[in-house]
Amino acid sequence: MAGKERPNILICGTPGTDVGMVAKENNLFEGWDEQYECPILDEDKVVDELEGTMGNGGNVVEYHSCEFFPERWFDAVFVLRADNTVLYDRLKKRSYSEKKISENIQCEIFQSILEEARESYPEGVVHELVSNLPEDLDRNVEAICDIVDNWSSDMR
Repeated sequence: MAGKERPNILICGTPGTDVGMVAKENNLFEGWDEQYECPILDEDKVVDELEGTMGNGGNVVEYHSCEFFPERWFDAVFVLRADNTVLYDRLKKRSYSEKKISENIQCEIFQSILEEARESYPEGVVHELVSNLPEDLDRNVEAICDIVDNWSSDMR
């Protein structure tokens, strides 16, 4: 991935983010999860679909997790975090089942996605961002833009 002019960025966190558009447009699912009432992503197909694009740099990928993406793809990983009460309200508005809400809240309490990111990427690549209020969005975008603006391919 040497020679990229812009970094690749992964934005992840519990819950509500997804690789959505690429997966939907290219039918990158392997079935339906009855328990969680959602499609099952075919991770190998997603990686195959994105492989050619990621080498160029300048990509932003959004997904709730980071574990199946190749480490070499991302120069910065941002994990969005939310207060449990805020998260509960968001999921309730999306009509998530109580079981799905409970499991997502538990995931946030135990910092599962943040820990997964820290275990998957070198120190300095993972950044934690709070996403509770609308004004957090502006601050988070600014933080991401600062890293992009200060990035150079020498940072790899």
